Order: sequence, then structure tokens, then C-alpha cells
Amino acid sequence: MADRLLSTIALISALIASAAANSSAPELKPAALTTPEFAAELAEFRAQRELGLRSPDGWLALVGLHWIEPGRHRIGSDADANVTLAVGPAILGEIERVAADSESHALSLHVPTQAGLKLDGIELKPGSHRLLSDRSETPSRLEFAGGSLSLIERGDRIGLRVRSDTAPALISFKGLNWFEPAPALQLEARFEPHPPGQTLPIVNVLGQVDDTPNPGRLEFKIDGTAYSLEALGDPADALFLIFADRSNGRESYGAGRFLYTGPVVDGRVRLDFNRAINPPCAYTDYSTCPLPPPENRLPVFIRAGEARFGHNTPKAAS
Repeated sequence: MADRLLSTIALISALIASAAANSSAPELKPAALTTPEFAAELAEFRAQRELGLRSPDGWLALVGLHWIEPGRHRIGSDADANVTLAVGPAILGEIERVAADSESHALSLHVPTQAGLKLDGIELKPGSHRLLSDRSETPSRLEFAGGSLSLIERGDRIGLRVRSDTAPALISFKGLNWFEPAPALQLEARFEPHPPGQTLPIVNVLGQVDDTPNPGRLEFKIDGTAYSLEALGDPADALFLIFADRSNGRESYGAGRFLYTGPVVDGRVRLDFNRAINPPCAYTDYSTCPLPPPENRLPVFIRAGEARFGHNTPKAAS
């Protein structure tokens, strides 16, 4: 697994470096801000984005990610616990991996005493309780003094994400960096559907590959040049795009960015790069971000949306 992860990261770094070195690729220049409506909508989007990151449930609040092996484990902030948390009671109880259903897994949490724990808002009594993962329709949230935790599944791995409202990244957060508004990068794209059931292999930072439903491709033009991006998600609801461009590693996050759209209507969808955001890995080491597929590497600068976090001027990727 470690070799595969290193190979994946090396490949991504090489692709990004190659794109940056290609001086013949076209460069996009942001257009001037033109309408009050565009400015107001963009300001509201940016405010909501920062509000989400500042939330106690946001990415900045993460203080730990613990992968759980088979067997029974004592969990808590005590140094002698099998799973040592950054926050919370010395011993929460004991956990063990169990099957929730044919599609997902869960953890069984055994609470020996009244420990002041709440599961989905309800105070827990001593005994055994089931924590459901993010693959479930109703993922669990366990709250305790100093923080909370939730359960994630990535491939055959199951992990605990721990959050705290005293997380150093949350306390030190001073806001995001954004590119200048670029109305010219608010586009209309044509949705070209793929055959039903088509999938696209998406690699994450753990080196895992997930064959993800790929309903179609978005085709659009920038400065008269045609480009395309493979889309994930549900065309009737919203599409999710994971893309890379020539700004990565210098002016924007090195491993690409995310972009969400609205629903596809009559084969068309609004594609606004001013709403491109950094993946969670830009803010925390406790995330498992998907990476841009090769098909979604744009040979142009997309100077719109979220810029490189923590840097106000272009800087080589660390």
C-alpha cells in the first residue's frame, strides 16, 4: 500500500510539474467584474464557504484520523489506550469492527459506565451501542467533553475522524485566499451523457482506487478553445468535478480543486470556476481526498475560485 501511494503521489507531482513547464499552453486572464448581481452572488458563496470551514463540524476542526484494525480496542485520550484520541475522556469505552449490512461496516462501542457521551444527540447509558459509517444513510456522531467523532469507510478500511472546537487549525484560521473575480470563467457547458452504468477510476491520497459513477462529460469553451471535464454525481441534482490546471502548486493547491454545479437542464449546465474550492487535504492531514483523473487536467491557468491556502502571493509548492 505504501509503495502504491508513493507511486501515485510521484505520478501526480510529475504531471503537475510537466504542465507548469509547458510554456506554450494558453493563459487565461480574468475579466473585469461587470455586474452587481455577479458580485453579490460570489460574495455570498465565499462567505458560506468560510463559514463552513469555521464550523465545529468543518475540516479545520479535525484533530485526528484513526484507522481501526480488527479486534477489540480501548479508546480514549489516555496514553495507555489502544486508540489514543487528542481530546475527550481518558477512556470512552471499547470498540470493535462489526458488519452493519452487506454494503457497509460499523463499530460496536461498549460503554462501561455513565461517561457523559451522546450518540446522535441522545445520552448513552452503559452497554453496547452501534456506530454507523458514512456509507450509511444515517451516519453516527458521538459527542463527548472536548469533541466528537464519526466513522468513515474507505475501501476496506474503517476509521474514526475526531473533531474539536479547540483544534489548532480552527483557532488559527484567518480566512481563505481567493483569485480576483473572473466573470469570463462563468460558462455554459454542454452535458454529453455516457452509457448507463459507466464508471471512472478515482484515486485518493491513500492510493486506493474507487470506480465512481461517471454519468457524462461536460464540454465547454474558454477563449474559443474547446475543453472537457469528466463529471461525477447525478445530472438531475448536481455534478461534481475534480480537476487540475496550470495554476496548481504555485497559485492554487498542488493536487487540484473541486467544483460543484447545479442540475443539468436540457443538456446544459452552468460551470462557474469562480466557485472552485480546495479539497480538504489543503487544510488538514486527516482527510482522504480524491485526486483529479488524467482526463480532467486542463492545460490552461484557471485563475478563479479558491487560491492556495496560507499564501497571498504565488509560491512554489511545498
